[in-house]
Amino acid sequence: MIATPATIMIQSGPEKTALLELYTSEGCSSCPPAEKWLSGLKHSPRLWKDFVPVAFHVDYWDHLGWRDPLADRGYSDRQLSYAESWHSENVYTPAFVVNGKEWTGWTISKDGPRQSGEKTGLLTASSVEPDRWKVIFQPEGATNLAYEVHAALLANGVSSDVKAGENRGRRLNHDFAAVRFVTVPMRRVDGAWQGQFVLSQPSTSPAGDAAIAIWVTEKERLEAVQAVGGGLGQSVSNR
Repeated sequence: MIATPATIMIQSGPEKTALLELYTSEGCSSCPPAEKWLSGLKHSPRLWKDFVPVAFHVDYWDHLGWRDPLADRGYSDRQLSYAESWHSENVYTPAFVVNGKEWTGWTISKDGPRQSGEKTGLLTASSVEPDRWKVIFQPEGATNLAYEVHAALLANGVSSDVKAGENRGRRLNHDFAAVRFVTVPMRRVDGAWQGQFVLSQPSTSPAGDAAIAIWVTEKERLEAVQAVGGGLGQSVSNR
């Protein structure tokens, strides 16, 4: 990551960086071990280089008596879209997804998924204002495909005292938790694909250190083609 007081720029290498997604909920008693494992990746030297993590909190466990403050219906719908693409009738938590595929390797891996070695292209994201970003994707080789860019504002170091449901009485800690998510189309400019988006803080959000995850997919597809991310050196806080 290159940073100045006025500019943040993050860039991938040519090899595909894995997008690591966790679908989780404070209402699920099986989720804390998975979230603890994800939090451990903060100390991995491969973070943001080999993989970009995002924790999506789903809302379909809220009916058990505790409303997860990080949950969003859109995140549940995203997981359902994955299930449909896999011809599966069920969704569950905790559930890890790596580059569009179910991944159970977290139970034996200490430091996240490995790069595939596949060269997919360079992804560069830059911001000259805190909320406004420009993304350029240069695919590997000639292609006629169209692309979309997706971005998630992440909160690290978030804690929650759960007062009901399966985790009643527990203090849960979260990292890489998505608190804002956007998808925008990209347009072709001189052989590369460009997109711009605004990723502002939500009106109410948990206190924590901010990071960003950005990835590119083929248009209307879920599997990430390339991903980048990094810390923002600022706080996600209530406004």
